[in-house]
Amino acid sequence: MAIRQATRRSTRLPPSPVQVKAEVSMSPPRKVRKIKKESTPSEPLTEIKNETSPTTLKDRKLKAHQKNSLDGPFPTYPRPTPSECSLAHDILSSLHGRRIRPSEVVASKTRAGCGDSPSVLDALVRTILSQNTSDKNSTRAKLSMDETYGGSDNWEDIVAGGREKLQEAIKCGGLSQVKSKVILSILEQAKSKYGEYSLDHLHKASTDDAMAELLGFDGVGPKTASCVLLFCLQREDFAVDTHVHRITGLLGWRPKTASREQTYHHLNKRIPDEHKYGLHILFVNHGKVCDECKAGGRVTGKCELRRAFRDQAAKGVKGETQVEEELKPVVKEEAKGEVKEEQNDRA
Repeated sequence: MAIRQATRRSTRLPPSPVQVKAEVSMSPPRKVRKIKKESTPSEPLTEIKNETSPTTLKDRKLKAHQKNSLDGPFPTYPRPTPSECSLAHDILSSLHGRRIRPSEVVASKTRAGCGDSPSVLDALVRTILSQNTSDKNSTRAKLSMDETYGGSDNWEDIVAGGREKLQEAIKCGGLSQVKSKVILSILEQAKSKYGEYSLDHLHKASTDDAMAELLGFDGVGPKTASCVLLFCLQREDFAVDTHVHRITGLLGWRPKTASREQTYHHLNKRIPDEHKYGLHILFVNHGKVCDECKAGGRVTGKCELRRAFRDQAAKGVKGETQVEEELKPVVKEEAKGEVKEEQNDRA
């Protein structure tokens, strides 16, 4: 019996080449170990990182600014026209008084302002204090810094005092934790880069270079940088704050979904230089006092600015239309006025 089994084993044929190939193909693939190439110290950093993907916040801000500055974010959006800017400027000037750029910038001792200082560094800090708060609160923070440090531009004492002291000093202005960090970071960067607490060299820089350098600081966006350009450096730049963003949206001067940054780039290209300073201030003033144009305002049909642009806003541009429900009270109010005028004429 044992001899017969041994004979059977010896008579088995070896596996065919096809079977061997099938078994090999069914086996799991071997893992190939990737060897990471090590860079030598002599290799420039730009060859290691991906140049098309900015790796820092500064890079991203500058890239976005350069991209939007070429043709603007909405190159086919035709409003506002120069004539519309002139009309808005005339209407707002009649309501709030004409605004003319002063020949000399003087730093106020009673209010923070927004870029109102001949010192670029002081103008930048004042503008940061005014971010996301009221004029009253930013002024309180500015005056508190004056009292704490013997002057809000006593930079060496501010840096030496540390973040906690600065945060406490500007606490009354709101967002003190963030703003104190931004201010100290700017001061330290200026000192490290230029050997002194000063950015006054930007007075001689081109507008593009000044904007690029201001955007290079953490916590400084287009609105803050634009305010420094407009008021401190006296350049023709159209800063967009919450009031400007809201009112230009109501007038149909921008797409409804445009962000503040997109609105800045769009309007900075569309508004003529001779109207940038005056319109910015007038829009801000109007947005604070007009019952229709202020935040949460209700349409009554009495705002002269809104009435002047009602037809353009109702027709819309490139698909941007005024909300019908918002226009109904305006039309109704105007209809009442026309009826009263007819009755008076008959009387």
